[in-house]
Amino acid sequence: MAQIAAILREEAARLGPGARLPSSREIMRRHNVSPVTVSRAIGQLAAEGRVVTKPGSGAFVTQQHQITTGQDTADLSWQTVTLGDRVVDDGPVAALLASAPEGMVPLTGGYLHPGLRPDKQLGAAAARAVRRPDAWAKPPLTGLPELRRWFAAQTGGDVTAADALIVSGGQAALTHAFRALAAPGTPVLVETPTYPGALAAAKAAGLRATAVPMDSDGVRPELLAEAFAVTGARVFFCQPTLHNPTGATLPVARREQVLQVARAAGAFVIEDDYARYLTEHAPPSLASMDQHGTVVNVGSLTKILSPSMRVAAVIARGPAAHRLRASQLVESFFVARPLQETALEFVGSPAWRRHLTAVHAEIRTRHDALAAALAARLPEAEIHLLPVGGMHLWVRLPVDVDENALVEAARRNGVLVSPGRMYYPSEPPGPRLRLTHIAATHLAELHEGVRRLAEALTQARHPLIP
Repeated sequence: MAQIAAILREEAARLGPGARLPSSREIMRRHNVSPVTVSRAIGQLAAEGRVVTKPGSGAFVTQQHQITTGQDTADLSWQTVTLGDRVVDDGPVAALLASAPEGMVPLTGGYLHPGLRPDKQLGAAAARAVRRPDAWAKPPLTGLPELRRWFAAQTGGDVTAADALIVSGGQAALTHAFRALAAPGTPVLVETPTYPGALAAAKAAGLRATAVPMDSDGVRPELLAEAFAVTGARVFFCQPTLHNPTGATLPVARREQVLQVARAAGAFVIEDDYARYLTEHAPPSLASMDQHGTVVNVGSLTKILSPSMRVAAVIARGPAAHRLRASQLVESFFVARPLQETALEFVGSPAWRRHLTAVHAEIRTRHDALAAALAARLPEAEIHLLPVGGMHLWVRLPVDVDENALVEAARRNGVLVSPGRMYYPSEPPGPRLRLTHIAATHLAELHEGVRRLAEALTQARHPLIP
């Protein structure tokens, strides 16, 4: 074994970092040795940090670090072998959460511009909250009863406080729901396109996302039924109100169909009701129409208030509710009481209604301004639909446009946009962009962002040839 290991060391040094060693079969043939000898030799080189093995692909030469400070730099390549292929791609979510650099116009993002946030009123609510006698005491594990009651009333129907669990934001709620409702390795149905954070959370839970097509009214019930039958899935994730990214809202009749399909399949529906406060015309939630414990509803205050208002509620009944509560308990015990008290203070004050009115008016103004700017500057970009509320417009680009090239050209030109590819769990049907109106400072900046994007489209279609 030592002789084969020495030969492989020399070969690794000759090949250089990143190169693939000969296959085990080839090494056996060349040197007339057994599979065990080859395996042990490669294992020795892996232990030395000279190679890293990838199951099904072979052994690859690692980067050998030089001595720089009198000590060898730690070689952490062994971790690649130990960790295996359990990789979660956080790139799309990180891109959506990233702050725009100075001078960049943000036509992407998922939170209110700072000028639209009720920071002063939230500060006043927080000051009142921390003066409460038990503000720093341990809260009930499922959340403050008054806050749970408020979320239950917002959900509607016969939902009660007992059905609500307070969690640390909508993303945490989705993570808990995927882990609690489906076993690792099983399929989960999602709309296509869909929210990238949901795709990441599903993958982190070990689930396989299967796409269900939509139209301008949202998910198509007949295709949802077919997907349940073909995959055997027992969970469907959806955003029935102001779907991200398309802006579609399921009509009430189709909501009933979706519930019937899920009920027939013996499946759960995870209703991400993230945008309920981003419109004046939200239809009844799926949870309010559900009589059988089919729907697990997620409602959050983050989008309408502040990125740091990480307060949400999960509405569920029966054994599913117990599993969700267990997931919350073992992961983080409970949501910090001062944050819950602050949320309760704010939504119980006149500032809440005033804030909703102001944001709804701003959304209408910005929505119209973005649509008008696109029609004037980018007529080639076809708007999927004009939603009544929300933060985004979903646009289809001409088929000859390279989506990645356009996004990069836009960045160089000083405007940030969300590429459509990240919203698809399977192959995208063509180039798309999600354009956000709520993150820009004002209407002038919004118009400037569209102007820069139009220039970027010209550059992407007609790149300069050096």
